Amino acid sequence: MFFFRVVCCLRSFETKRTMTQFGFDNDIQSILKLDMPITNAPMARWQRKANSSSSAALGGLSPGKSTNVSLSSSKTPSKTPGKNKKQTPSKMVGDRFIPTRNSNQMDVASFLLSKENEPMDASNPVPSESQRAWSVSLNGYNIEDAKILHLGGKPLNAPEGYQNNLKVLYSQVATPASVKKTRYISLTPDRILDAPDLRNDFYLNLLDWSSRNVLAVGLHNSVYLWDATQGDIIFLMSMEREEDYICSVSWASDGNYLAVGTSDCKIQLWDVEAQKRLRNMASHTTRVGSLSWNAHILSSGSRSGHIHHHDVRVANHHLSTLNGHSQEVCGLKWSPDGRYLASGGNDNLVYVWPRGQEGSVSNDTQWVNCWNEHQGAVKALAWCPWQPNILASGGGTSDRHIRIWNVNSGSCVTSLDTQSQISSLVFAPNYKELVSGHGYSHNNVVIWKYPSLSKVAELNSHQDRVLNLTMSPDNCFVASVAGDETIRMWKSFEMDPVKKKAKERMMKPLSSVIHQPIR
Repeated sequence: MFFFRVVCCLRSFETKRTMTQFGFDNDIQSILKLDMPITNAPMARWQRKANSSSSAALGGLSPGKSTNVSLSSSKTPSKTPGKNKKQTPSKMVGDRFIPTRNSNQMDVASFLLSKENEPMDASNPVPSESQRAWSVSLNGYNIEDAKILHLGGKPLNAPEGYQNNLKVLYSQVATPASVKKTRYISLTPDRILDAPDLRNDFYLNLLDWSSRNVLAVGLHNSVYLWDATQGDIIFLMSMEREEDYICSVSWASDGNYLAVGTSDCKIQLWDVEAQKRLRNMASHTTRVGSLSWNAHILSSGSRSGHIHHHDVRVANHHLSTLNGHSQEVCGLKWSPDGRYLASGGNDNLVYVWPRGQEGSVSNDTQWVNCWNEHQGAVKALAWCPWQPNILASGGGTSDRHIRIWNVNSGSCVTSLDTQSQISSLVFAPNYKELVSGHGYSHNNVVIWKYPSLSKVAELNSHQDRVLNLTMSPDNCFVASVAGDETIRMWKSFEMDPVKKKAKERMMKPLSSVIHQPIR
């Protein structure tokens, strides 16, 4: 009995001792706890904002209450105090990351901080396996491996379109979409061809480019062809007499036939593929310096000032004669739609003639327009491909002006003094530009923006006056021939690849415009 009482007393004493120890530990934990109220601390920022806001936002706070509220008993409000009508944006504008901290992590941190100040237990420096197992089962992890401050959760992704201000200021480059694409125009020719024995005569038209990508040039009394696709040079014909010479060349629209005007007052018609002369048409009394096709009608201008029209399908080819110019006809162009024929002469006049029945022009046809504003010979003529009623003309040394005419109204739309003799004009449809070839004194090729006639580029490479210009069938190249006996190819109008493919899909194969055999 006595032994039983002694045991009970010991157990009671042990229980009291355990309770005392447990209470002591709780007191220590409460002292070391990080989320206890901090006395004499400055007011929290959100509380200061709340005090400065309207009275409606302060409904949950009493004026008499102390501002030293325990952090454990109050949570950060989901809405910014003082802004009840508008919530904090869901997308973060800044780059601040606030991790998640649960209560367990704060308790473990408090325990580890208190443990750092305790002396090391020499008897048990290393925790046993059983202590580690108890720690994992109670806390979910081993406290010995825990960190004093452990940040949980993953950082949020930056909102779409967010850019760091400093990165934008110092290291950001322009995106490809914002980079303005600029067109590059080479100031050097893409290719140079020799043109020996070229006749340096302002009034002749010795260069033309076919729809089949073949370039024809008259060199003294011979005609040569250059296949731009293959790069081959072909000798086509030569005149019998050495003193005769080539005055003009012009391709039919289908690219199969070449008309050649000569100094012996004749016009030769050649089948280029067969390299065979089909006709030798005689009607003029002087040299034939200009030619132009309109379907099966071939128009020719001579030094006498007369313009003849030929139907190359029939034996009696001569259809009619136009009498307007008093001196040599050095410029002759049919409009793209075939409605009008423009002629320019050494008499400084520009005529526009209408198309007659069946494409011919009768003798009694009156001109539609006659302009005498130029003060020099008018050799340079060009019809606008995208505005068929617009004609551009250029004057010689005494004039030097480019003039744009409206055929329908008969008025001069605009004019520009180029300060140089104008020998040739061509329109570049890919960029809606006008190209001019110049003689004295610049001897160059100039690209102008249409219709403003603002200068785009100057191509200075020729050593003598430019005599003729012609455009390639794809409208990407312009070829110029000059008195320095060279032909230069300028790749200045290359089309955007996307637009080029779309245009190629729309193009149809060319068919011959001459439906009847040439006799």
